[in-house]
Amino acid sequence: MKHYALIAMLCLLAACQQASQQAASNQPQSTVEVKSPAQTLNLQSLSSGLVTEDNAAIKQAFAHKQSHVWLEGSGVVKKLLPDDTKGARHQRFLVSITPEQTLLFAHNIDLAPRVEQLNVGDPVAFKGEYIYNPKGGIMHWTHHDPGGVKGGWIKVNGKTYE
Repeated sequence: MKHYALIAMLCLLAACQQASQQAASNQPQSTVEVKSPAQTLNLQSLSSGLVTEDNAAIKQAFAHKQSHVWLEGSGVVKKLLPDDTKGARHQRFLVSITPEQTLLFAHNIDLAPRVEQLNVGDPVAFKGEYIYNPKGGIMHWTHHDPGGVKGGWIKVNGKTYE
């Protein structure tokens, strides 16, 4: 009887270790459930062509708590948020760049056109300034630079917004 308990314990330990190794290896999941107030959306793995290795720089900036870093990346719109209308107006939305990390976009609509017909599930490519926060980070300066020095952009549905 003790042998059965020992075997069961070893099997459980092996299963926990295997699950831990799979989680640590960042293997993509087969589906990711994304919830918004309007709908629930099942997305195929975010790494299936929508999220590329260029997101490695974003993941690294997040891991090292870096801010004011200019980065490019891509992801999938996870949630649409109300505009921020205090001061300069910003269109806000969340983009999943990995199953574990989302970015809050603060797209200045006083300097650039609003991203029209943006929907949950839309693939998005972008360039802007990354600001660290514990929830995944913020992307801003996703528009042209009025000073002509450095600017960003958002590409969605075949159109570039800068």
